[in-house]
Amino acid sequence: MGTVLVIIPTYNEAENIAPIVARVRESVPDAHILVADDNSPDGTGKVADELAVEDDHVKVLHRKGKEGLGAAYLAGFRWGIEHGYGVLVEMDADGSHQPEELPRLLTALKGADLVIGSRWVPGGRIVNWPKSREFISRGGSTYSRLMLDVPIRDMTAGYRAFRKETLEGLGMEAVASQGYCFQIDLAWRAVKAGFHVIEVPVTFIERERGESKMSRDIVTEAAWRVMSWGVGSRVNKLLGRKEP
Repeated sequence: MGTVLVIIPTYNEAENIAPIVARVRESVPDAHILVADDNSPDGTGKVADELAVEDDHVKVLHRKGKEGLGAAYLAGFRWGIEHGYGVLVEMDADGSHQPEELPRLLTALKGADLVIGSRWVPGGRIVNWPKSREFISRGGSTYSRLMLDVPIRDMTAGYRAFRKETLEGLGMEAVASQGYCFQIDLAWRAVKAGFHVIEVPVTFIERERGESKMSRDIVTEAAWRVMSWGVGSRVNKLLGRKEP
């Protein structure tokens, strides 16, 4: 499948970036890591640069400012494809996505185009989440699955492994959504494009250090965009139009 690039977007993750990089390097020694830092005020970019000096498997993409999770991943995808990587992985910096589970995602990718580390399939679970957060995540995935008519159980999951060819076929240049909505957008695009998507159960652990980037605005954006996509898709089908 080619060399693996694990993309880790960061904004104020100075406490977390070194531990998560070390865990990735131990779990998948051949993988490379791209830290995509949005000019973190806490010096995350500097820490990442120091890691890159010590380890040639670690790369750093310095971005001008905080533009959102989706923009950071898209920049990382483009960088990875331009530099010849065959597999591109999404992973959070805070440890909620366990690097020790990455080998299972990569094994599953041998028979798929996109593998999603899922909390809501049998065997998947969450640790240390408040009920309110679980309700938002479960509800968001169910809502998206029904509105967009896709079989994926965890539409908002952010732990994913893509083949390069999958990303090239998703029309990334048209993706403008962020946060939860970004993950929903890519999953829906993959299904519409006919790619084979597999969900692998993972254990999601709430961060121990730093602050979550989740906000009401992110949830609201996702709800409105998904409703718009779902309604538009149904109208296109009724009118016999081809999906954009």
